[in-house]
Amino acid sequence: MYRPDIFLTLIFFAAQEVVGSNFPFEAVQLSEADAKSFPAIGFGNTKAGPPPGSTVPQCRAWPGSHDWPSDAEWKQLNISLGGALLKPLPAAAACYQGENYNETTCQWLVTQAGRTRFWIDEPLSTLTQWPQGSTCTLAMNATGTCTRGGFPEYVVNATTVTHIQAAVNFARNKNVRLVIKNTGHDFGGRSMGAGALSIWVHNLKSFEFIPEYSIGQYSGMAVRVGAGIESWEMFNHMAANNITVVAPGGATVGSVGGWIAVAGHGSLASKYGLGADQVLSINVVTADGRFRTVDPHNHEDLWWALRGGGPSTFGVITSVVLKAYPPINITSVSLSFSVNPSLANGTILPGIPPPRPNAPSTTDLSAFWRGVSLSYHDCIHIITAGGYCFSYIYPLGPSSFAYSTSHTIPNITSPAFTALLEPLYTQLNTLSIPVTLPASTSLTPTLYAGNGRRTGTGDTPINTRYRSRLFPSSVWQSPSEFEALFSSIRVGVEEGGYTFHGIAYSPTLEIAGWPGANSAVNPAWRRTALHGSLMEIQPEGISAAEAKRRDERAHGYVARWKELTPGAGAYMNEGDPAETGWQGSFYGGLYGRLVGVKRRWDPWGLFWARTTPGSEAWEVVTRDGYPAGQNGRLCRVVR
Repeated sequence: MYRPDIFLTLIFFAAQEVVGSNFPFEAVQLSEADAKSFPAIGFGNTKAGPPPGSTVPQCRAWPGSHDWPSDAEWKQLNISLGGALLKPLPAAAACYQGENYNETTCQWLVTQAGRTRFWIDEPLSTLTQWPQGSTCTLAMNATGTCTRGGFPEYVVNATTVTHIQAAVNFARNKNVRLVIKNTGHDFGGRSMGAGALSIWVHNLKSFEFIPEYSIGQYSGMAVRVGAGIESWEMFNHMAANNITVVAPGGATVGSVGGWIAVAGHGSLASKYGLGADQVLSINVVTADGRFRTVDPHNHEDLWWALRGGGPSTFGVITSVVLKAYPPINITSVSLSFSVNPSLANGTILPGIPPPRPNAPSTTDLSAFWRGVSLSYHDCIHIITAGGYCFSYIYPLGPSSFAYSTSHTIPNITSPAFTALLEPLYTQLNTLSIPVTLPASTSLTPTLYAGNGRRTGTGDTPINTRYRSRLFPSSVWQSPSEFEALFSSIRVGVEEGGYTFHGIAYSPTLEIAGWPGANSAVNPAWRRTALHGSLMEIQPEGISAAEAKRRDERAHGYVARWKELTPGAGAYMNEGDPAETGWQGSFYGGLYGRLVGVKRRWDPWGLFWARTTPGSEAWEVVTRDGYPAGQNGRLCRVVR
């Protein structure tokens, strides 16, 4: 007999999904009563236009301007935040004569802070200094005065969703520039801004392992990760729970937020895909101040855009749910060689691993470059096996260079790895490059999660500039195209004097799976075999004219890459904030759709960061026109 009650019950149980619960800090949310008692933190309405007769401000409020919030309003905001509003001085202020001068503190900052977690745990600083404007550089016996420059005016130390909601609403209602920061791993100045209110999510450190999680087509293990979790912390949680999670390679890089919002690459990209491919659910505070859970069944356009469509653009992520996998073993082999090391008089860029001491060498410059070319070409076999290659080419002086790489493959036997690498080493030996393939017995796999005792220390602010490109795998199928591309890399190092950083991987659509294959990740990623970057240190305090000249020079070398790889793109997190044609480079053909989502969810343009969807409608007006700097007022572009 047909029983409607049983039929409906079966449908109900079939549709149930195990989605877990939010973190306790996410349960602490701003109420309508809170907003009513202090209208400046009242919620927004994306469907309501500006009040009749009102004018749209052409610039964000600026300290000292008529529309800058009063001291009483900042004080009331701090009360609403329970004391979480900070106004920290730039750390380097201790090095400048005046009331904040402290010789002991300055000396410690200069000589010791980089060996600790100071800069990662500091609310203002970012690890790339140049966008700040060099108004308070760190140095013993510093001269001049220290000013805030591109550092935010206030910082909210967010430890609950309420803190984030109140900050978002206050910035929107009071026309204050808003930025978002975690660890400060930021090569483009996105997490700083003069005259801004900064939401600092660094202390949202919650983590949960979920043994059984089901949503849509996915059923398996998962983890819920707070927005402040760093990669080293993620690895410790992996070890504690005997699992594998795709995470950033740098120990102190944030595992949520900007990493997944711009794809997120790492050592398992060819095995499990990009960071954005792992996401199953996202908790986020949007520009209207509302806290939302965004997943395949809720707010589908926002769900699509948050995974790869740009950081600091659509909201403030508080936590995500990511796929988790059984523990895996990885095997890695290092390879280094140099040419004319006795002639070397160059220096290695700060923050870059130096070439291996006493590496095998040759005096034949042509043989060196031929060997490097062979190594990059051979990486196609590594990524086909689910691995990746991580490499640098270092300019050391006239006709002196070093090359260093590591080949890493998950879940491969030692004999199989040896057989895979042997042809490359044979070819290198033929070129009289005396490298030795490690014996099969010495290739000991290690657990990807490590031993669970990582600490995440040793970062210090530097002025690294990246200019990058995603080189498509099709180049490896054509000897002439590969030779032309490698020649352009060589010219950038040999003639330009840049360090080349290459990471080979292949995060295809097939590897991305569900739901990763349907996201705002730049389609160029799915055709990529190598992420290549030209790197340099931008000197402190150079003029705007000199900065522009350096940009134009670097763009000249990257232009050749673009000519050889039409339709390819670049990785925004390790890209150039002054990239020409960044809309296509960073987002591909998805850019127009992303701008539509941005306008729908943030009609105020509240969330702004350079080279993010819709950001061309605004610009930072610096006094001297310094390119891509953040030391200036944020204003609408007049067309």
